[in-house]
Amino acid sequence: MTSSMGLSGSSLAGHPPLEVRLLRDGMSESVHRVHAVVCDQRGRLLMRAGDAQHLSFIRSALKPFQAQTFVSSGALDAQGGAERAMAIACASHDGGKDKAREAFQILWRADIDASMLRCPLPAGKESPLEHNCSGKHAAFLASCRRMGWPLEDYLNQDHPLQQELFGRIAELLGLPKDELIIASDDCGAPTVQLPLSQMALLFAHLGAGTLPNLERLVRAMQAHPELVAGDGRFDTELMRRSLDMLISKGGAEGIQCLARVGEGLGLAIKVEDGASRAKRAVALHLLRQLDWLTPTALEELEQQFMIPMAGQRLEVIGELV
Repeated sequence: MTSSMGLSGSSLAGHPPLEVRLLRDGMSESVHRVHAVVCDQRGRLLMRAGDAQHLSFIRSALKPFQAQTFVSSGALDAQGGAERAMAIACASHDGGKDKAREAFQILWRADIDASMLRCPLPAGKESPLEHNCSGKHAAFLASCRRMGWPLEDYLNQDHPLQQELFGRIAELLGLPKDELIIASDDCGAPTVQLPLSQMALLFAHLGAGTLPNLERLVRAMQAHPELVAGDGRFDTELMRRSLDMLISKGGAEGIQCLARVGEGLGLAIKVEDGASRAKRAVALHLLRQLDWLTPTALEELEQQFMIPMAGQRLEVIGELV
């Protein structure tokens, strides 16, 4: 890897973490510590706050990269190449009927029964199609059908599908595949533990526009942000206001990653205690510092995501340096 990957994670001198404070009537009630890093497509660390090598699982922010085989295998084009199918494959959606229908369409076009889905049945729901990861799982299954791989065990780490995906992710990071640290995500699919700098590097590749499969997925997420999360949810509302300049994909436990489209820049954020409210507040704070959104868009998003309820406000302390 490039020199940015070798930065010491033990010393934060000159790079203190960001702090997010929940203020109640102007008085501090809770504090979250947050690490953030900006990298370019060559892996050069351009700016950071806190520990650029902070380790965490990338969780659902990995989904655009897990959707690559859906495109590269020919499974997508065999179904007509619909952008909506690509968008739902990258989604952590709200479980609405419209999202479930998009995931079902992927399976139906591949002649796969929905009973093959291995994502959990959400509480109070009727079908795994309503799970927020159902689009990713449907795309996994369609890719397996196209490639002649087994359907039953598609989530196993040694399955050909997962091995193919690990190889693609490792290649983007400039690492041997066997160096990736794998664990199971909540939906049963594998996820990867990475330093924050490598998460930013992945998103720099996502936004660079130099890899055709990723470029198609980016265009689909831009065209259909409502499928990537849902109305009123952070990724959807941010991308709607970004003038097609940003891709935003969050993950559980305080992970938020963004790509600056066309410029090969990635921003990765990790909240130490996993608080979702803090990652959204930091993302908006840093987008203002980086000048990656218009003032009007920022004002609208801050009103929505930095004021949890009457009498409360989120305040971010610190900057990228």
